[in-house]
Amino acid sequence: MGLFKADFYRFFALGFAGGALLVLGAMGVGHHSLTGGIVPAAEAAAQID
Repeated sequence: MGLFKADFYRFFALGFAGGALLVLGAMGVGHHSLTGGIVPAAEAAAQID
């Protein structure tokens, strides 16, 4: 007797894959890299004396 039935894992995997496809589709993967609109470019802070 397991903690969850096999259906739970199957539907969890399908939901995860479906959600990932929705996120990638909303981001428009074909136009730019995945991190282009999510992670801003690193910049050094101005030094204050």
